[in-house]
Amino acid sequence: MRSRAGVFIGNLLFAALCCCTGPFFLAIGCSAWDEDPGWGWPAAVAAAGAAMTLTIPVSAIISTRREFPGITRRDRLKGGGFPYRDDTFVLLAPRSQQGSAQARLMRADVLEAALVRYNPDGESTFTTHVGNYTPDEFTPLIGLRLRVHDTEDTDGTGDFEVAGEWRAPSVCLSAITAGRLVVLVEPAAPGARRAVTPDWPRSALLAGTRTSRLIDLEGRSAELTRSSDRQFQQMRISREVGGVVMTGDTIDLRQLDPYTAARYAALADRYRACPEEQAPLSEPGEEARRLADQLPGEKGEFGWVGRRWSRRGGVLVRARFLEMRGRATFQDHGPVLDTVLRIRPADGTPPFDAARRLTVPMNYLTVLHRTKEVVLAVSPNGRSYVVDWARTNLLAGVTAARVIAPDGRELPVAGRPELIWALMNLLASQGLSVTTPVLDLRKRRLSRVADMVTRAVRDHADPRTCA
Repeated sequence: MRSRAGVFIGNLLFAALCCCTGPFFLAIGCSAWDEDPGWGWPAAVAAAGAAMTLTIPVSAIISTRREFPGITRRDRLKGGGFPYRDDTFVLLAPRSQQGSAQARLMRADVLEAALVRYNPDGESTFTTHVGNYTPDEFTPLIGLRLRVHDTEDTDGTGDFEVAGEWRAPSVCLSAITAGRLVVLVEPAAPGARRAVTPDWPRSALLAGTRTSRLIDLEGRSAELTRSSDRQFQQMRISREVGGVVMTGDTIDLRQLDPYTAARYAALADRYRACPEEQAPLSEPGEEARRLADQLPGEKGEFGWVGRRWSRRGGVLVRARFLEMRGRATFQDHGPVLDTVLRIRPADGTPPFDAARRLTVPMNYLTVLHRTKEVVLAVSPNGRSYVVDWARTNLLAGVTAARVIAPDGRELPVAGRPELIWALMNLLASQGLSVTTPVLDLRKRRLSRVADMVTRAVRDHADPRTCA
């Protein structure tokens, strides 16, 4: 993990190289001023040189602020706005093609997925496409095999399979991993191939990436996240009436027109009489849809530990994304998003929300239906928080964690985030860096924590074996 000072020095050197003529003009202007005082050309040259010289530190500071994913006191969210619950996640994704008026909204299972092409320019700098939230250069082309379900044909005879290539906005990639999409199907003549277009924002909602709840006409609240059948019926109503706006993650029937509210209320009564089971986090066969290994982003690791940071009391904390909002700025390894995080300080003080513009790795976005958690490294004075994407991706399961015991046995840690979190904190407290996803206790420098690690693995119950 890079330090803020290292990033700033690098940006300062780069800015100095780009603006190297500034100090040169400043020196020439000042020298000429001594020989010919006045407001002639020496003053103009000196002023231009001073402006260019001043640009060097200012540019370095601005670039560091953009590149370095740090959160400080000034990023804290002020009062007002949407009241986020702890389990809220609001995802504002780019709009998809709406299709013709005759197109029908259908559900689709993702059977297979693979990256076809993602080839940006290869630079790490920020690129902005004004007004375009899904430029082809930064929108991966994904090959999909889908099974489309016609919900009006209860016997399943209307289902069909289709394969093709579609560009998927990076903030909606988790819908593919989860295996549930919403698609628009155009009518076609008998025997002809039907045109299918994924509706990515609705897919992210159906997949459970974006949370959802509904407040009925009596003010009662119902949690709808991953209630896929009911959500899909609500989507059909919304499309028929020209769209229904969600406030945060909530639809309030009291704010809708009477006709639309009545249709939603009738649907709610039907599902209240026959409750729907919540859909799984991911449909069976996720390995055939896994895109995390094919897309850019930091590889997961147990993390680098600065000795000075560790000795002076630096700690790790976890935060949770509450909101992500798409922008028209991108880096090669991920989009730049306006985010809101809820941070829980290590000292037990109340959690606080922070708004920060971050570049979110694409491989992390593929598992957003499973987790919205992120790992932060806290400065020793507790005033700044740094997003550690390498640790985050290991905790999120983007990269599988492994622990090798001193006797060569592999200890079971994959898929156990609480155990992985405990091991990260143990290594950080001991000042030990492990910049790979493999914690090999046979290494000499790790021998002093071998007993503590094996004890932690033994003491943390595996949730997959618990009733």
